[in-house]
Amino acid sequence: MLALCFAQAPAFAAEIDPAKIHEASGAQAKKQPDGVVRIGWPRDDVPVVVDGLKLPPAAGLGSWAAFAPMGEQAMVMGDTVVFEDEVDAAMDAAFKAGLDVTGLHNHFFFDKPKVYFMHIGGRGEPEPLAAGVKAVWDAIKAVRKQRPQPATGFGGAVPRVGNLDADAIGQAIGHRAEVNGDVAKVTIGREGRMHGETIGASMGLTTWAAFTGSDQLAAVDGDFIMSAEEVQPVLRALREAGFHVVALHNHMVGEQPAFYFVHFWNKGPALELAQGFRRVLDAQARVAQGGRQ
Repeated sequence: MLALCFAQAPAFAAEIDPAKIHEASGAQAKKQPDGVVRIGWPRDDVPVVVDGLKLPPAAGLGSWAAFAPMGEQAMVMGDTVVFEDEVDAAMDAAFKAGLDVTGLHNHFFFDKPKVYFMHIGGRGEPEPLAAGVKAVWDAIKAVRKQRPQPATGFGGAVPRVGNLDADAIGQAIGHRAEVNGDVAKVTIGREGRMHGETIGASMGLTTWAAFTGSDQLAAVDGDFIMSAEEVQPVLRALREAGFHVVALHNHMVGEQPAFYFVHFWNKGPALELAQGFRRVLDAQARVAQGGRQ
């Protein structure tokens, strides 16, 4: 019985060394009274005005990451200030470093330039986690070094309204595309429960993609509905397909299971966009089949 008790005892939580976090991240690391080690990076490189006020970085424009012991390893949680043209680079760097992206949203209204916040997380050895955070912040700094002021668009040609082959789009995706004026839209419903009742597509539980433009050059915007275990594979598949992730958040509170939504944008030949969307659907489906990637 004594041996059994020892076998079931939780692993001892290793302490996190601020000096090693500092060495791996390049940022000043400070241990908190509860044993968590935090690093920060105030975004003072780009002036931000919110509702007419030039906002000091200490008033909510600080990137940070916190490292907490977790058994014999550590976990990291953090929030990174990003301008619109930094999101792709920051997200790609996070994934390359083995970190998860857990949120992408705004904290302000009437801010110039627009400011967004990308939340990250991960679990593993403290030093590689800290190096991963550094990689994310370095990717952002590289964007700003190349272009001091945030961009106002993704660049490239702007699609013009023309002929869209909705049947070809639907065939590529594997779901029928409905035509509404100049838009061809694919909608895929899902079911959940809320307040003891079953809810579905009509209540907003959908993945969708709307195509505007022409077969030669179109824009696609849309939304993936995801369970928690599907979020990272879908985000990674979107980026691998060249889609811009523009938001990651929840739409409801109290639903079962908890659902998350990722919004995206891309431009290109309509059929290529449809094929990219299909690849993301396939990545999501593999999770449901038990093969998280």
